[in-house]
Amino acid sequence: MADIIRVADATKVIRGRIVLDHVTFDLERGGVYGFLGVNGSGKSMLFRAISGLIHLTSGTIEVFGEQVGKGVDFPSNMGLCFESSGFWDEKTGLQNLFYLASIRGVVGNKETECALERVGLDPKDVRPVSAYSMGMRQRLTIAQAIMEAPQLLIMDEPTNALDVDGIAIVANIIQEECSRGATVLVSSHNEPTVEALFDRTFQMEAGRAKEVS
Repeated sequence: MADIIRVADATKVIRGRIVLDHVTFDLERGGVYGFLGVNGSGKSMLFRAISGLIHLTSGTIEVFGEQVGKGVDFPSNMGLCFESSGFWDEKTGLQNLFYLASIRGVVGNKETECALERVGLDPKDVRPVSAYSMGMRQRLTIAQAIMEAPQLLIMDEPTNALDVDGIAIVANIIQEECSRGATVLVSSHNEPTVEALFDRTFQMEAGRAKEVS
């Protein structure tokens, strides 16, 4: 089915340890879906499986009609916000986005500058990313995830290292992205401002996902 994300019996075993344990759910296009749980509960591993960054041991994942890891390596038109996002430290934030945007070539200078402004960064800031605080790096990570207006936006702990203003920006971005039709997946750990936006919420524990609201 083309309008859902379908995770069916998704299992991942790493060095004999089950990190995803028969995870199964369907998500309709266009909602905000939250995944709660402590570190190590499986949230990030699930997001990496959905985004094609890891391959399942068994089970399947389909994103809007595409089977990840079989039909396609990665879902089409996807934005990723992971803490480990790599940047060129010697370049400015805007230069980093320019280089990343050139990979697909679907957005230009206007969109990259707008993405920086949306997360509260100045496109004219000449400081290299090496001089950024952790919070500024997190904002840049979010900017690169949204700059191409993806149909699927995956945000793994997007409020990490952010202050109150930054958290409010994240909440606003989630609302804006959903309003334009994006499907947003968010993992969170006790951040009420963001969690209040979830249309459906799943609790992750020991690699299992249970819908709780």
